[in-house]
Amino acid sequence: MTDEELFAIMADLEIRSEAWVNPSPHDEDFVKIVLTESAIERRFPGQMLKPYRESQIRRTHRNCA
Repeated sequence: MTDEELFAIMADLEIRSEAWVNPSPHDEDFVKIVLTESAIERRFPGQMLKPYRESQIRRTHRNCA
């Protein structure tokens, strides 16, 4: 899986999570978010979600251009 594919999954999960009323650690999407965050951290050690946030900014700039 490429970085962009991983970031696209995270973006989709982030959108879906906005509809949550009572998030639970047992919810499938919650588990996917934790796993995706872990995968990003493994690829970019010590940067947390910074690479994901930067990809979101790049995508926004491309869509506005």
